[in-house]
Amino acid sequence: MNIRTVESGTEAPDTARRRTVGPLVGIVLAVVAVQAALLTMFAWPALHSAPRDLPIVVAGPAPAAHQLAGQLAAAKPGAFEVDTVASDAAADRALRQRDAYGAFLIGRGGVQLHVASAASPQIAMLLRQVAQGAEQRTGTHVAVTDVVPTDKDDPNGVVLSIGILPLVMTSMLAGILLGLAIASRWLRLVGVLLFAALAGLASMAIGQYALGAVPGSYLLNAAVVGLLALAVAGSMLGLVALLGAPGAGLGVAVLFVVGIPLAGLTSAPALLPAGWGAVGQFLPPGAGGTLLRSVVYFDSAGAGTPLAVLAGWAVVGLALLLVGRAKPRRRLPVAA
Repeated sequence: MNIRTVESGTEAPDTARRRTVGPLVGIVLAVVAVQAALLTMFAWPALHSAPRDLPIVVAGPAPAAHQLAGQLAAAKPGAFEVDTVASDAAADRALRQRDAYGAFLIGRGGVQLHVASAASPQIAMLLRQVAQGAEQRTGTHVAVTDVVPTDKDDPNGVVLSIGILPLVMTSMLAGILLGLAIASRWLRLVGVLLFAALAGLASMAIGQYALGAVPGSYLLNAAVVGLLALAVAGSMLGLVALLGAPGAGLGVAVLFVVGIPLAGLTSAPALLPAGWGAVGQFLPPGAGGTLLRSVVYFDSAGAGTPLAVLAGWAVVGLALLLVGRAKPRRRLPVAA
């Protein structure tokens, strides 16, 4: 009789293979699930983007203004929330204070359209299309004036919109690395504050001086970007300090997977599916994009809420950092 023996400490090939295949399948399925979630979150808002209750004002004599307001509401049901104002100056003031995206002015020479492309180039283009449609129906030219234009070197506002994405990604990475590599809570705090300050200064140096596409005060703009970096990196660092590696996953899910698609960076929050644009404004990417646009182009009009949102995320993140556990230090073996 032949007796087959297995040496101690070794496994049969089938057992070893099963223990390898299980994790392999799990990794593949997990990555595919993440891919599906990312595709859904990024594609769904873009696919369903449309004007919904966009604030528009009409200025002119009361009967004519109310008639035009009704025509705008009927032309695209649900697209515009139309209000009337007393004068052309009041209409332009609504644009500069970010209370409206566009203004139709009724005067002796006909109807004019005033837009603020700095608020959203996409919505400004949409309103121009509405004006062109009115021209075709009435045969009367509608003059268009851009009251708050984007920078001439960045007419589509690409730097302020697309630039938020790499900033959020690097800020998340900074928070994760500081949480996993640094043991001391206070050194983590110093690290995240230093990162935020340098991120703001470096980003605006590129945007304003290297690319020449961002107007306004360099230090003020850098402070806004630094606050956004602190809100993201601080939140991520706090979650890692509190929960460890699962905290990093939670942070990525909230700040990136949900936060970026709902920020409306390349369009406008008002163009996202109903309600979701408002949700995105309470997350750092959306609040950061709105605050930066307000400071750069609108003399800080409408900056109060996004400033409070970013400050809140930063404070909560740093609080979690201070109450979370520090990374245990590795003990070196001591020779007997």
